[in-house]
Amino acid sequence: MTANTSKRRVGLLGGSFNPAHAGHLHISTLCLEQLGLDELWWLVSPQNPLKPTTDMAPFNDRLAGARAMAKSDVRIRVSDAERRHGTRYSVDTVAALKAEHPDCAFVWIIGADNLRQMHRWKGWRALFGAVPIAVFPRAPYSLRALGGRAARRFDAARIPSSRSRRLVNLAAPAWVFLRAPLHGASATHIRRQLSDN
Repeated sequence: MTANTSKRRVGLLGGSFNPAHAGHLHISTLCLEQLGLDELWWLVSPQNPLKPTTDMAPFNDRLAGARAMAKSDVRIRVSDAERRHGTRYSVDTVAALKAEHPDCAFVWIIGADNLRQMHRWKGWRALFGAVPIAVFPRAPYSLRALGGRAARRFDAARIPSSRSRRLVNLAAPAWVFLRAPLHGASATHIRRQLSDN
């Protein structure tokens, strides 16, 4: 089923951005092009419920770092929506953004690592039912993610990557696994390098 096609097409990429790096830009550019988006919003999370607080930089530092990294592409907007709305979980963030921006058609963007563990997310089935989802490859998770619980549960809603530009106009549940070159940047690796210096 096709949703309203007159809305602004916006991708939502949530994360800790601890710190933001070239890999985030790589994925964002890929999604803007392959999904035919008008904009892509980086949703800097105050604290991911599934990640430890150890080594987590202060929120304002991560937000400023994301803004500095994203300034090279005017289509990327860095948002503090989760802090403003007081949401901790993706399903609640999506609901708040849909209510706040009825003029937008959203696509939730995650890596294969998150698809693999998505059944651990609060309200993951409701999230699939609320917004189309695009999944980008991440080594070494991609093959295991496609055989994981969430992918199997919503297998019938998956569309081929050749139709990825239609995803934003589809009614949920609908998702796509994007085919794209991998990027080697890792926030964990960057933090280790900084701590070694």
